[in-house]
Amino acid sequence: MPAINAISADKLLRLIGTPACPALIDVRPSGDLIPGSIRRPPEDVEAWAGGLGAANAIVICQHGGDRSAGVAAWLRHAGVKAEILEGGAEAWAGAGLPLVREAVLPPRDGEGRTRWVTRARPKVDRIACPWLLRRFVDPRAVVLFVAPAEVGGVGETLDAAPFDVDGVFWSHRGELCTFDVMIAELGLAGLPALDRLATIVRGADTARPELAPQAAGLLAVSLGLSRMFADDGAQLEAGMLVYDALYRWCRDAVDETHDWVSHQPKPRVKA
Repeated sequence: MPAINAISADKLLRLIGTPACPALIDVRPSGDLIPGSIRRPPEDVEAWAGGLGAANAIVICQHGGDRSAGVAAWLRHAGVKAEILEGGAEAWAGAGLPLVREAVLPPRDGEGRTRWVTRARPKVDRIACPWLLRRFVDPRAVVLFVAPAEVGGVGETLDAAPFDVDGVFWSHRGELCTFDVMIAELGLAGLPALDRLATIVRGADTARPELAPQAAGLLAVSLGLSRMFADDGAQLEAGMLVYDALYRWCRDAVDETHDWVSHQPKPRVKA
């Protein structure tokens, strides 16, 4: 019988990557992270609970025991609807589900956020990658858009990881775009929906629309957004919805069709 106020790994997987995902709080002192989770010290829950900024949370410890149960109880006391991950990170890993590689992430700032910097005026990769980071790695990731010549200097000054520019770790490799590289290096490869989305992004970003029928449409939408928004941050916020929708199609709707006939009301049968 499932524990009270607990969620299973397979149900959590359905939430990860979506805007509806609760705050995922990892209370272990170290270790690779379940996608989208943030690390918080359990002994300081009274201090950080008020600033969580979420109505719902799932607390993760190693085995799904007292450590996560106690933090979840405190969060409920503070008005947050909190559950624990049944079986903890051990059950998640035991099910063969991905863990984000903490070692490859840039240093976190005083608020626990990762920082990233790239070229201004984004089109495809530079919207797709921030979406991936915020949905699967760090919900509060800071993404800075600057002039191409300033990316390196800003990265050094602010401890921000440069991406989608020449000569850096997080960038194109051969026929792979930066989105592909991030999925692989972060430890997110093997999720079918993300792998399908990566093919679409690669086709749109590298002028190979033949890779996926949806690639040309993504490129068109991306170019349209770049002309609608003069502010790169505002364009990113609008683009998040585009990638949320594409991800859900990749996960749940690839076999669904739509035409005029199939959606007509069925004729009523006379008695």
